[in-house]
Amino acid sequence: MLDGETIDKKSGRLLSKARNKVGFVFQKHCLVPRLSALSNVLHGNLAYSQGPRNWLQGLAKQEARERAMDCLKQVGLAHLANKRCDQLSGGQSQRVAVARALMQQPSILFADEPTASLDPQSAQEIMELFKGLVKNQGLTLFFVSHNIEHALKYADRVLGLQERKLSLDSATHTQSLQSLRAFYG
Repeated sequence: MLDGETIDKKSGRLLSKARNKVGFVFQKHCLVPRLSALSNVLHGNLAYSQGPRNWLQGLAKQEARERAMDCLKQVGLAHLANKRCDQLSGGQSQRVAVARALMQQPSILFADEPTASLDPQSAQEIMELFKGLVKNQGLTLFFVSHNIEHALKYADRVLGLQERKLSLDSATHTQSLQSLRAFYG
């Protein structure tokens, strides 16, 4: 189910439309280093509109540029919109990746180890950013992490896999650092 719709029987255009509601943030930021932060965020619009108008900020429609700027503003980086991504810190790059995912206007956001390559301060900032997006936008966040503290602090539910099978599915408040360490130990 996604936004109240069953998607397992969809195909073609209907499946593509459903997939557009799913955003991804990866451990490696997957940004185009030589392009600006704004151009990279515009790439999130490719889910809705194909073609070169979404490749570079200079070619984009005004409406798309404004939405991309709003996404950068949401992650606290509007002031770096014209800076090349290869000149950004790791934490800034990850924020641009989050803004690119927000450009899709997703209902659910999957984040795969979104803080693994970041220093502790940047990691906390990214997790606080996700927490704010969940609270303020009603976004559903599903994040994968080996950081047990993050799971306990930022998640409502904890899912644990062992031998490729779901072995733990519980409310976070029912778990502790010790119980999760024992589960994975």
